[in-house]
Parts: sequence; structure tokens; C-alpha cells
Amino acid sequence: MTMTLRATARLVPVLAAAVLAAGLARAEVELPPLLAPAELVTVIEAQAPLILDIRAPGAPGEVGTYAAGHIAGAISAPYALFRGPDVNPGQVPPEAELTRVLQSLGVTADRPTVIVHQGRDETDFGAAARVYWTLHSSGVGNLAILNGGIVAWSAANQPLDTTPVTPVPSTIEVSFSDRWLATEADVLAVVEGDTEATLIDARPEAFWQGRQFHDAAARPGTLPQSQFFTHSNWFDRGPAIVDAASARALAEQAGYSDEPALISFCNTGHWAATNWFALSELAGIENVRLYPESMVGWSNAGHPMDNVPGPLRRVWMQIVDVF
Repeated sequence: MTMTLRATARLVPVLAAAVLAAGLARAEVELPPLLAPAELVTVIEAQAPLILDIRAPGAPGEVGTYAAGHIAGAISAPYALFRGPDVNPGQVPPEAELTRVLQSLGVTADRPTVIVHQGRDETDFGAAARVYWTLHSSGVGNLAILNGGIVAWSAANQPLDTTPVTPVPSTIEVSFSDRWLATEADVLAVVEGDTEATLIDARPEAFWQGRQFHDAAARPGTLPQSQFFTHSNWFDRGPAIVDAASARALAEQAGYSDEPALISFCNTGHWAATNWFALSELAGIENVRLYPESMVGWSNAGHPMDNVPGPLRRVWMQIVDVF
């Protein structure tokens, strides 16, 4: 990321909250994909959105949890509700399970919904992006993420509440869309040359090179023909993701703006969700899809991979890890 882009990412649109407030005063409007704390205050006052706090429920006083302090009125919606089993964490829960979860949280298709995470670091944003992607694909149309999470909210001197909130169940029925979804079969078609798409590895370079891999993966390596664009490229020395203008500039620099199709992947669809969100929702690029099972699902299915280290290199890597 160039210094110019870093500077751009740090610029705060001082008129954004006022413009948003003016729009909300006229009528209910579609939320932007990102909300700064001041903007969320305006949305809360004007639209009474559903706020989903995806942190662990925790116990009173347990730092970084819902119980320790959350935005007033927020519903506890732990990230684990939107994930698959330990052997394949990136797997999308079945439609029936998603329906049960979203109904229990009071999610509806049209109510403005804001996702709140801790804002601990760049990796933490992936949880919010993955929940956003899941809700979007489940038919929820008016979504936003609190940029910087609870850390940014507290830094803006906004209050926290410790009173737990009981959601009012909804009647939403999930029909999961494949518009932003890349299945294992879709990726295999790309690898075998039957479909054209750019495969983007969102992991740190060491994973792409096969020097590191997820505990649940069968082996290290990456998808054939893939390139890496690390999820952390969308951040500027902090947990708040860059704005739309900077995202568009970064996407253009990487050559993604004119690609016919992009598929984002990582280990378990977490870091990849950040790349999907930045490219699709911020940069506004069409036909960006997320491969949720990513390398854990792919490697355990025995499909071909690139950058897989040989036996001697694997032994050397284990020695290096020890020392």
C-alpha cells in the first residue's frame, strides 16, 4: 500500500454523519456497508436498527465480551452461530439451521441491521465480514458493519450497557443465495479450466507459499493458479478497514477492477470474507464470490494444490517451528 493510499485511508469524511442524518430525517434509507460510531448514533436515533453483537457472550466483567459491555439494545449473536463444525469451520450452516438462528435473533429481511465486533485487530474484522456475507446471502438486504467495532465505539466516548437484551423472534425463512457463493464445484471448474475466474488467497503470504497451514487442513499449500492478496492490505495500522475510495484504488492497483470474476478464499472463509467485503461492498466490483470452506475443505477433499512442500521441506519446517 502506498503512502498516498495510507493517507487517504486515514481521512475522515467529516460531513458523512451530517449527510446520513439528513437522509434519515427524510425517510428510511439503505445503510452504507460501513458506519463510523457517530453515524451509528444517528442511525440508532432515526431507524432503531437491529444491532447484532457477534462477540462471545462472556461473563460480567470478562473483557471483550457482550456481558462486559455492549451498545444499548444490542442482541448477543456469537460468531460461532454462523460457522461450521470444528473439522470444517468455514462450512455454511444448512438453511434450516440458519433459519432457526436468524429467527431466534429477531432478524428480518428488511429491518436495518448493524453487525458489531470487538475491533481488536485486522483479523477480528473477518468475523464481522463473514456474518455480513452470511446475512446478505440469507436475504437480509439492509446491512452495515460498525467500522472499528466496540474499540472504536469506546474511543469515540460512546456509552456501553451491561443489561442483556432478549430478542423478539422473527419469522424469516432463509433461502440461501448463490450470488456471492463459490462452491467446491465452482472452484474445481476454475482449476480445471472450464470456468474463468481469478482465485485470490486472502491469507498471509506464508500460507500461500505452503510454509504455514491451518490445523484442520490436510496439508499446506494453496489453490492452483491462485494469487495472494493478504486481507491486511485493506487496513491502515489499525482495526478499522479503509473507506470505499481507498478500496477502489487498491483493487485497481491489484488489477481486480476489470476481472470477469473473482473468488476469495483463505483457510476457513474468515480472512477471505474481508477480501470479499472490500472488493464487493466497498470497491463495488461485480461478481465477487466467497469460497467459504476454503483450504480446509479443499485439502481434505484431496483436490490438487500448488506450493505443497515435499517431505524434506516439511521436516525442515517442523524443525524451524520448534526453534
